[in-house]
Amino acid sequence: MNALTLLIIALLLYALAYRFYAGFIIAKVLAFDPKRRTPAYARENGYDYKPTNRWVVFGHHFAAIAGAGPLVGPVLAAQFGYMPGFLWILIGSVLAGAVHDMVILFASMRYDGMSLTEIARREVGKVTGGATGAAVLFIIITALAGLGMVVVNALAESAWGTFSIAVTIPIAVFVGLYMNNLRPGKITEASVIGVTLVVLGIVAGEPLSRGPWAHYFLLSKHSLSIVLAVYGALASILPVWLLLAPRDYLSSYMKIGTIGLLALGILWVHPYMAAPAFTSFVNGGGPIIPGKVWPYVCITIACGAISGFHSLIGSGTTPKMIMNERDIRMIGYGAMLTEGFVSLMALIAACVLLPGDYFAINVPPAVFQKLGLTVTNLPAMAQAVGEQLEGRAGGAVSLAVGMAQIFASIPGLKHLLSYWYHFAIMFEALFILTTIDAGTRVARYLTQEVLGTVYKPFRDTGWWPGVILTSALVSAAWGGMLLAGNVTTIWPMFGVANQLLSAIALAIGTTFILKRAARPVYALITFAPFVFMLATTAAAGVMNIFGNYLPRGDAQGYINVALTVVMLALACVITLASAGSWLKLLRGGRAPELRPVQEEA
Repeated sequence: MNALTLLIIALLLYALAYRFYAGFIIAKVLAFDPKRRTPAYARENGYDYKPTNRWVVFGHHFAAIAGAGPLVGPVLAAQFGYMPGFLWILIGSVLAGAVHDMVILFASMRYDGMSLTEIARREVGKVTGGATGAAVLFIIITALAGLGMVVVNALAESAWGTFSIAVTIPIAVFVGLYMNNLRPGKITEASVIGVTLVVLGIVAGEPLSRGPWAHYFLLSKHSLSIVLAVYGALASILPVWLLLAPRDYLSSYMKIGTIGLLALGILWVHPYMAAPAFTSFVNGGGPIIPGKVWPYVCITIACGAISGFHSLIGSGTTPKMIMNERDIRMIGYGAMLTEGFVSLMALIAACVLLPGDYFAINVPPAVFQKLGLTVTNLPAMAQAVGEQLEGRAGGAVSLAVGMAQIFASIPGLKHLLSYWYHFAIMFEALFILTTIDAGTRVARYLTQEVLGTVYKPFRDTGWWPGVILTSALVSAAWGGMLLAGNVTTIWPMFGVANQLLSAIALAIGTTFILKRAARPVYALITFAPFVFMLATTAAAGVMNIFGNYLPRGDAQGYINVALTVVMLALACVITLASAGSWLKLLRGGRAPELRPVQEEA
């Protein structure tokens, strides 16, 4: 099939969904109030709560939610062929992911920017709140380790890529100071300067990678893992306007711009999907994903269709910056559809590679030899980009190769193949790092909430000893997991944990809607995807235990079994408690809307 056909179908469906389905939810289910005072104004402190231009918030939110999942997940899921991933990305993002994101963001804003854990406690009860808190902390640590793994695999021993990423940190700090101190409100000026500096950083990375300074950026996987954890702690500690928000905002330009450029490349080149619609691995036995197409296509694609991680951003940093409730549609529903489009582009980029080249990149050489496939274009591609490409598992490298191949097919651009490849690697790492820094900050919020029950000052997100200590604890936890794991141990765990959190968030969202919507039937917008995601993640968790972890027969496998059982048990507790609250609401009538926290105080 021509990739252009898939692209057109997706764009049409997303436009209709944003116009009509999101419009229905806004008008009938959630009833947005543009005149309502938002938490950004009600609790403004210039640190976490700060009214921010909606485009900057959209940039931050999109950059924070669009991590490894929409780039790596679809690439790995190409093991099953392009059709399973294409269908799940479209259906999942429209009916599940975007709804999930918008409902949780709205609920958090009505609770003055409180976390998903606190919303669960107030909506369902203390038991559910406690179980949600435990589940969220565990899941976010696993998710951050999974995201970090992709960055490490992509940047290891690559001075060009590592320099290009490192230089974005001082650039973001400069842009943050520019927008808030030097030239307040001059967003366009800051954007032009910031994007220009980022592009120059990419260009400067090429000569540096061949110069005497290269060894400072030529880092091993072990060293990169440590540096990444330190960066996560730093981004969590500094004020949101100084590093996190401007870096995410600048990254969103690179993300959306690159995906737009890739879409234009597809329009120009009209590449055909070299991968089949369905492979023989749909029934299991694949060398990348250890299971059948269902449920593994869902948990592998993860963020590209629906992600529980989004609920942490939607009840973490984003609701503390939004200036008007009407912006929730663009930021909540719109950002998820944009991420779905990114996922589709990643799937296309992977599937234009010949199967032999695709599998040679994504599996170890010893495993590839058993598949009976041969490489075709990969040796020439490796020579052109100046990097070793075979056996680079994790999905990032195969996506970069696919993108570079499409760009280089445009007349006059073939001689820039090495630049396209390294630009794609930098683009992917930027995608992921913006989720790591925001995720670490959200985990810090949650840790402070938990410790605040023991020692009250921890609840103050501006108390510096608590901020520094909890940031260090969170970064050490996911950094340690990253150092000890690999793609076969971390990614399946990340997929199940992430999708299980989406089911938990949908259950809480269902309770929220039942208490407030004009008609109980409206709760189906979250209840239906909740049922599907719970069944999917439960099945994947059980399959991981018996098909992936126990057969390993080592300590890591047994640890993963224990962790998966704990996750499933917490999900059962939350589901049962939520179901009990639903029955009470349906039998006894719905409760009036709770007053916002600012009024209660």
